[in-house]
Amino acid sequence: SAVVFPKKIATEQQSLMLVKRLLAVAVSCITYLRGIFPESAYGTRYMDDVCVKILREDKNCPGSTQLVKWMLGCYDALQKKYLRQIVLAVYTQPEDPQTVTECYHFKFKYTHNGPLLDFGSKDNKSDSTITCADTKKASILLIRKIYVLMQNLSPLPNDVCLTMKLLYYDEVTPPGYQPPGFREAKDGGLMFNEEPMYLNVGEVPTPFHMLKLKITTEKQRMENVDKNILRQGETAELLQVCGVSRDDPEEESQDMNEDPALDNEVEDKNHVNISEAQ
Repeated sequence: SAVVFPKKIATEQQSLMLVKRLLAVAVSCITYLRGIFPESAYGTRYMDDVCVKILREDKNCPGSTQLVKWMLGCYDALQKKYLRQIVLAVYTQPEDPQTVTECYHFKFKYTHNGPLLDFGSKDNKSDSTITCADTKKASILLIRKIYVLMQNLSPLPNDVCLTMKLLYYDEVTPPGYQPPGFREAKDGGLMFNEEPMYLNVGEVPTPFHMLKLKITTEKQRMENVDKNILRQGETAELLQVCGVSRDDPEEESQDMNEDPALDNEVEDKNHVNISEAQ
C-alpha cells in the first residue's frame, strides 16, 4: 500500500510497519532503477508526494516473485528483532555468487526498552527525541538520494543475478533460526573482482528502530557521479574500501556507524549465524 507517514509513531508496531514499508520502497527503487526486472514487475505508489515503484509478484517474472519472498523472510527476522543486516548483492557469474559487482547493505538497530533518545547519534543529548517529522524527512531524503545515485551510477552488465544474505544479532537469535526462504550460509564471504568503493547513503531513525543504507559498487561505476550530488541534503561520505582484517582489535571496537560496509573480502567471523537466500 502507499507509504503513509503516521502523525505519531507511538508504538513499536507502528514503527515496525513504517520500517518494513521503507525497506520495500528502497529495494524496489534500487532494482527498478538498476534495470534488474521488467516494468511489469512493478506497481506505482506514492510516498508522500514522491512517486515510487513497488516490486510485486509477477507470474511472468519469477525473479521478482523470488525477491518478494525473500523480503517476507526479512520481515520475519525484523519483527523478532534478530536482523542486524541485509546484504542484497548483484553478481554476474551464476556459478560464482560469492564474487559480486554491487552490494546494498541495510543495517538495523532496535531499542529494547521502549523509545531511547537519539540512539543513532554519537552525542546522545537527553533533551532530543525523534519526532515523526524527523522520520518522514529522513525517509524522503533517503529515497530521493537512492533515485539520484542510481541514475548516476554507470549501468550494470546486461545479465545479472541477485542474492541476499542476512546477518543477525547473535546474542538474541536462536542458533538454528532461519527465516522463510533462507538457509544457513555455507560461506559468509563476498568478494569484488574490481576495486570497490562504498557510500553511506543515509539513515532513518524512529523512536524504536534505526535503518541505515550503504552501497558498495565498483570504483569505475562511480566515476560519473558528480560529487555535488553526494552532498545533497546531508553529506554522504564517499569512502574507499580498505581491506581491514576482522581480527584487528581496532576493528572490533568500532561502532556500527563505522563498520566498513564491505572489505575486499568480507568475512564476518564474529557473527556465526548468517543466512543466505535459497
